[in-house]
Amino acid sequence: MKKLFSFKMSFFFLSIVFIWFKTYMAYTFEFNLGVEGTMQEFLLVINPLSSAIVFLGLTLWMKGRKAAIWMLIVNVVMTVVLIADVLYYRFFDDFLTIATLSQSSNIGEMQEGVLGILSWHDLLYFVDLIVLTLIVVKRPELKNFQLRKWVSPLVVIAGTALFFINLGLANEDRPELLQRTFDRNYIVKYLGLYNYTIYDGIQTAQIEAQKAYASSDDLTKISNYTTSHYAKPNEKYFGIAEGKNIIKIHLESFQTFLIDYKLNGEEVTPFLNKLAHGQDNMIYFDNFFHHTGQGKTSDAELTTDNSLYGLPEGAAFMTKGLNTYQSLAEILDQNKEYTSAVFHADEKTFWNRNQIYKRIGYDYFFHDKFYNVTEENSENLGLKDKEFLSQSIPLLTELEQPFYAHLMTMTHHYPFTLDEEDATIAKGTTGDETVDNYFQTARYLDEAVEQLFNDLKANGLYDDTVVIIYGDHNGISTNHNRAMEEVLGKEITPFQNAQNQRVPLLMHIPGVEGGVNHTYGGQIDLMPTILHLQGIDNRKLINFGTDLFSEEHDETVAFRDGGFVTPKYTYVNDIVYDTQTGEVIEDDDTEEIQKLKRNVIQQLQLSDEVLYKDLLRFHELENFEKVDPANYDYTVEAFEEKYGIIQQK
Repeated sequence: MKKLFSFKMSFFFLSIVFIWFKTYMAYTFEFNLGVEGTMQEFLLVINPLSSAIVFLGLTLWMKGRKAAIWMLIVNVVMTVVLIADVLYYRFFDDFLTIATLSQSSNIGEMQEGVLGILSWHDLLYFVDLIVLTLIVVKRPELKNFQLRKWVSPLVVIAGTALFFINLGLANEDRPELLQRTFDRNYIVKYLGLYNYTIYDGIQTAQIEAQKAYASSDDLTKISNYTTSHYAKPNEKYFGIAEGKNIIKIHLESFQTFLIDYKLNGEEVTPFLNKLAHGQDNMIYFDNFFHHTGQGKTSDAELTTDNSLYGLPEGAAFMTKGLNTYQSLAEILDQNKEYTSAVFHADEKTFWNRNQIYKRIGYDYFFHDKFYNVTEENSENLGLKDKEFLSQSIPLLTELEQPFYAHLMTMTHHYPFTLDEEDATIAKGTTGDETVDNYFQTARYLDEAVEQLFNDLKANGLYDDTVVIIYGDHNGISTNHNRAMEEVLGKEITPFQNAQNQRVPLLMHIPGVEGGVNHTYGGQIDLMPTILHLQGIDNRKLINFGTDLFSEEHDETVAFRDGGFVTPKYTYVNDIVYDTQTGEVIEDDDTEEIQKLKRNVIQQLQLSDEVLYKDLLRFHELENFEKVDPANYDYTVEAFEEKYGIIQQK
């Protein structure tokens, strides 16, 4: 009996060791957790154990072979959680959340990218499952597996105690760890992937309950904040573009480092470079940042159109698609009678766009059914950018003026593949396929934008239009730091990674001279800037950004994880740097820095409350009617009924 007990407990301990080992290997080789110091290293070693001990300990209630089978099932489930996070992290440089599981419908649209992140060594994550399965099948003595009743609760208590020890040590090293919900990296680093998953589930349940208990009183503190944060318009620019068409060009995965970058002595983006240097009276903001989180492109859309931050978990387009919004499109319509439209040759259901655009108030959504999409003119996610923009011109010119048009490109998207005949610049030579491909699709996008400009001018639209070009999010994640260090010629430290979150913003305003504007800002500031150019004061709106042209503009750029950049300070991974020199500021406990930290967290939390509680349903504005989704029909038939058949299918 002693020998039997020893063998069966050995199976239990072997299961724990297997889970611990492959999880720790993933921590070390798959995730960029930013581990520093002996304490963090120690916590990284022990944090997978508490979950494994508790979950496997529960199976010790079982009798006979059932206990071993359930141990195997627990191992399978934990392995699935681990490998899912590994694959997701490779693609998005982030961890899965319950909210992002609702976005699983998007995976079908990204098959090439998903397949591209698989590796042969992923099979190693399943070796232990084969070993455990063979033991269950080959060792008949497991049928007598039975322990005393007190063993299972004792093991579970021991695992729980280990968790609280882990939590206590983590709080010593990182105070208020569980209050810092903006950065999943910290939770995983200190408490472990499996404990993070449980924590995320609890957080998700709490968030879902918030909307049910929300009231108009919750909006008061937010309205007070946005009013106090308001920046009055610059008289020089206020109303200067009133009644002008607005075309917003969304550059997929385009980072600012590409501007003026030369690969083997050749400009990667020659046309955008010219615009950045003032051609066509373009204003170039060279300190403009994205704020996107797990929602990536959809977060950029949400932020630029609503002056709200994307959520810390998941994508608001998916999880808050039934919310009430006060969007740029609807404000322009109800104040200045603008027609609004989105042009994106993707499936209309991707990122739930066919539903949330109705809540945002877009009059038209030109999705893939409006375009002639073939295998020959498509690449990666769909219609190539040159084809897309060319086919969009007939639709654009049919819109009633003035219009607000949002054109979204796709070709410059991970994994940055391009047909050989479309490539007009050589690939990079870093040896990292993702980074090397990035330059070819960036050049292609540059040429597509130049083509669009020529078409706008040929159709007489350019001179009477505010043209805005912006990058939506970073295209190269920290998983490619080695190659990016070669590209940029500098070490990718946490500070440098923060600086790399710059995306371009270029703006042509009829009658306004172009040039470089060094103001620090982000996508959150675009909506109030556009409104003020139209002569619409945003004081009473729930906007978290401020007008980029205002002398009172807030130059604190918040990141979704609670970090920030200002002209003076950069705060990332709990370290404060001098933005101009990149040097660590040792005396970082000053009132000025602490106030910046508090303000950023407050702003992110209040924006999250607006979305989680759907608070804009309580916000009443004079001369503003809330959007009725039933008024919108995004079918080809509805458009053709109004305008006639204008697009060759």
